[in-house]
Amino acid sequence: MFVSVALLILIQSAAVVPVTVTSRSPQVEVHEFSDAELSCEFRTEKDKNPRIEWKKIDKDVSFVFYDGRFVGPFNERAEIEGATVRLRRVTQLDAGKYRCEVSAPQDSITLGETNVTLKVLVPPQTPSCDVPSSALTGSQVELRCKDQHSIPPAVYTWFKNNHPLPIRQPNATYTIDEFSGVLTFQTVSRADTGQYHCEARNGVGPSKSCQGTLMQIDDLNVAAVIAGVVLLCLLVLLCAFGVFYAHRHGYFSRHRGRSFWIPQCHGAAHISSQNLHRTEHAQHSGYSHPPKEDFKHTQSFML
Repeated sequence: MFVSVALLILIQSAAVVPVTVTSRSPQVEVHEFSDAELSCEFRTEKDKNPRIEWKKIDKDVSFVFYDGRFVGPFNERAEIEGATVRLRRVTQLDAGKYRCEVSAPQDSITLGETNVTLKVLVPPQTPSCDVPSSALTGSQVELRCKDQHSIPPAVYTWFKNNHPLPIRQPNATYTIDEFSGVLTFQTVSRADTGQYHCEARNGVGPSKSCQGTLMQIDDLNVAAVIAGVVLLCLLVLLCAFGVFYAHRHGYFSRHRGRSFWIPQCHGAAHISSQNLHRTEHAQHSGYSHPPKEDFKHTQSFML
């Protein structure tokens, strides 16, 4: 009797299972323009017709499947079986986090949910390469390579004259960051002259390379630099001598009472300036010459 009661309780408790929602593949990775399956499986306690909703979780939450139909950009390119959704020809816009929600109002626990993350893989694209056409020996030079579109991000290999440059090599005159794609020469020499190109790869599709570019390393022309410095010094000295000569000969003298400088001939200008000063002095002292007619009249009167 006791065993029968216990067995009956066990059977009833096993039948009473509240709504549960799970996914066979919480992390989904597919190539761009292929199909993606977002798995969602559920069990309910009593409700035989639960409500199923799919949402995409970005900065804002948007509906994917709502009220029995797909909405927005998922309309006409998605299908659902049970609660599992299949998206056709996914792109980078489809990548992100999705949530499957199952609502069972008749159950003791009315809501269950699970998350599925979709990652859309993109093969390498032709990288952009920045290779200087020339440089001087002893200078620091950087060569850059970048693929902006590959997912996961690409790693990079540099080639010189179609031969790969080892990332780690003893006594190497360069360093390579395979993740950023930067090749750095701390001090280039003429031996670094050559044709350089870069290859991007990420394991999703075939690797891609940029077109090779010739980098020419030239020696610094010390003689030309010295000659240029000497010529510059001579020009500075010549200009200084010209300014001194002009100042010495009065080409930059200034009239008193004027607010600007005027060049003038040395002799005539000096005499004119003296006459002007005498006239100004006489006016300030109050003295003035008598009119010419009055002077003649006085002279004749005294005679």
